[in-house]
Amino acid sequence: MARGLETSLAVFMLGVIPASGAADPLLREFAVCAGRLSAVMEDQWMFDGPGSEQTEAELLAMVSLIEASMPEGAGREVMAWRIDAKVAQRALLHQARYSQDARIVETAAARAEALAAECRGMILS
Repeated sequence: MARGLETSLAVFMLGVIPASGAADPLLREFAVCAGRLSAVMEDQWMFDGPGSEQTEAELLAMVSLIEASMPEGAGREVMAWRIDAKVAQRALLHQARYSQDARIVETAAARAEALAAECRGMILS
C-alpha cells in the first residue's frame, strides 16, 4: 500500500517539476546564436580584427537575451547548445577558408554568413 502512495507521489511530482530550457525554443535559438557568433568572432580575431568588435557587441546582446530568458537549472543544457553551434559554425568557417574545392568554399562561406545574419537579425539595433 505504501509503495502505491510513493509511486503516486512520484508521478504527481513529475507533473509539478518545471520543464527545462528545452521547452523554450526561443532560448535554444538564443543559445545557438551565441555559439555561432562566438565562432565568427574568433575567426575575425585571426582574419578581420576590426570586425570582431561589432560581433562581440552582438554576442553580448545575445548573451543578455539568454540570461533574461533562461530558467534556473538550465545552464548546462544552454551551454551544450552554445558549444554545439559554435563547433558547427567553426567547421563551416574552416571549410570556407581552407577547402581546396571552390564549390565547398563558396557553399560553406554562404551558409556561415546566412546563419550569422539570421542571428544578427534577432538583435534590436
